[in-house]
Amino acid sequence: MSGLAPLFVKAALMGFTKKGGELPDRSYELHRVRVDPEHLADYARVCCFRLSDELPATYPHVLGFPLQVKLMTDRDFPFPLIGSVHIANRITQHRPVRVDEPLDLRVRVANLRAHPRGSQFDVITEVFVRGEAVWNDTSTYLRRSPGGGSSGPSGETPPEPTATWHVPGDTGRRYAEVSGDRNPIHLHRLTARLFGFRRAIAHGMWTKARCLAAFEGRLAHTFTVDVRFKLPLFLPNRVGFHTDGTEFTVHGLRGGKPHLTGTITAAGAPDHA
Repeated sequence: MSGLAPLFVKAALMGFTKKGGELPDRSYELHRVRVDPEHLADYARVCCFRLSDELPATYPHVLGFPLQVKLMTDRDFPFPLIGSVHIANRITQHRPVRVDEPLDLRVRVANLRAHPRGSQFDVITEVFVRGEAVWNDTSTYLRRSPGGGSSGPSGETPPEPTATWHVPGDTGRRYAEVSGDRNPIHLHRLTARLFGFRRAIAHGMWTKARCLAAFEGRLAHTFTVDVRFKLPLFLPNRVGFHTDGTEFTVHGLRGGKPHLTGTITAAGAPDHA
């Protein structure tokens, strides 16, 4: 993951030159990727997964992240990486993926469209095992336009928490180490303030992973987990987690506004490459 550092420097330097435009029509691929057991163990520890011979459903997102960053820092990519807001993520696991399986990864971007606060687009990551599509992930990003509106979550009364979680102040740095996502807003109070946040905030994909860890042992082999990232989760914090089995939320204990909302549903049959 250390190889991503130059790309984040490049993203910072090029951020002022991005003027919008069309998404590039290409994909990046990695073949025969082998999971590093030590890295997987570190990831599981940060996100509260148990170790097993199957990958957590959020882990392939981390494997594909270097390709995502490479594509989003290309000179012809229309939006700056830093400042693009991750607003949603949908993962479909077509079958459990074993730790010892060689994985082929493909990343592309698609579906540039309008948003009330600017423009949004999807970063799509797919994983194949010997030509079989076993997993795919769609991350939706928002690039705000100057003067774009901001509609925050409503102040609805939150549900009674199923569990209460303490989120330590170093969560952003620990997740950055295992994910490679070293966006300054996640690392430290001072660097977060440079981008308008009063404290560092948790990665959305850490929050999603922490939610899936709470479902361990209760998920089907094939499923889709779809989340929307709402308010920033400032670090450190205590939050409430609630689920009725198919829908779930992570919300603040003070004020009760949601940081994340999500659903888990049965997935359809996989496509083939």
